[in-house]
Amino acid sequence: MTIYHELKVQAQVANRHQDVVEVDSEKEIPRIQTITLTAAGDCLMHGPLIRSGLQPDGSYCFDHFFIDVKDLINEGDYSSIDFEAALAGSETGYTGYPMFNSPDAVATTFKEAGFDLVVTANNHSLDRGYKGAIRTLDVLKGAGLDTVGTYRNEEEARSFLIKDIKGVKIGYLAYSYGTNGLPLPSEHPEFFNILDRDKILTDIETLRPRVDVLILVLHWGQEYQPKPTQEQILMAHEFLNAGADIILGNHPHVVQTMEIVKVGNKDKFVIYSMGNFISSQHGRERNSGIVLKMKLSKNMNSGETILEEVSYTPTYSHPYYDQGKLKYRVIPVEAGMERIKQGQDPFMSERDLPILEAVLQSTRGQLGEPYYRE
Repeated sequence: MTIYHELKVQAQVANRHQDVVEVDSEKEIPRIQTITLTAAGDCLMHGPLIRSGLQPDGSYCFDHFFIDVKDLINEGDYSSIDFEAALAGSETGYTGYPMFNSPDAVATTFKEAGFDLVVTANNHSLDRGYKGAIRTLDVLKGAGLDTVGTYRNEEEARSFLIKDIKGVKIGYLAYSYGTNGLPLPSEHPEFFNILDRDKILTDIETLRPRVDVLILVLHWGQEYQPKPTQEQILMAHEFLNAGADIILGNHPHVVQTMEIVKVGNKDKFVIYSMGNFISSQHGRERNSGIVLKMKLSKNMNSGETILEEVSYTPTYSHPYYDQGKLKYRVIPVEAGMERIKQGQDPFMSERDLPILEAVLQSTRGQLGEPYYRE
């Protein structure tokens, strides 16, 4: 038989079994969907930050906050930030520490920067009382943002936040250790997610079958301490073993450690504190933060979802003067250093390089190397 006839016979056989070949091929080659999530830590709206956004006509604009990290935030298909303040309106006055209340323009700034989710369960949730907290949710949602951790009614509290991102279902749960001693409204027990071990385990059990990835956001730990407590570590491991996949920590106002925890044959992740994303607190550690990036992939045939990568970009909450007015912005540390060296940053000079280098080294020292699945 000639080569020509051999090829012709093979083609005829292939055509007769075309349907079988296609089905087998579909089974053998899984369809993989990859998504990216980004997250930032605490947004603390101190008085100087509020004043930095005051405009000549009495309105507020905070777009300068995140202009230098907007691209990083938007690397995620879905991005979150922790907001420690109320949006209770001007009637009660705009104030920073210790009882935070900010202008509504903050919500617009979050949305325009690329954030999708605002975490509202923290120790400042009731800084303007229950009515102020409900208005905060209304303003954030009115700006097109999702919220988690506090709720306007029982239906919201029970429905859970589940986002379908390119066919990958992500569930978020958020809890806080407390509200700075302010009593929770007894007539609205569903309003606030208190960090209660049994409740969290119950919520994990309920939500787990409905999602591909389950993320806990926990407002916990000791302020300004570089490491988590032993209780936090044990709790994190328990929650990961119970079905959570990722734990994002807030509240200490400094960057704390992160780790990969193996549960069975699956790698899971916890970062105990992402630090301050923006604030006017004093000290390098308290103005150090990150943009966290997590890549996950789902086998659309089997339904299995795995953590592929965890990386981060160190950031610095930078106070600067613009035409005599004190302002604040978040800068990516390494890119910021490069701009300084090239003379491209109008608000920083080479004398700022040592502090940025210190932020870079301390953040890397805390978090270590990025994670890439083997």
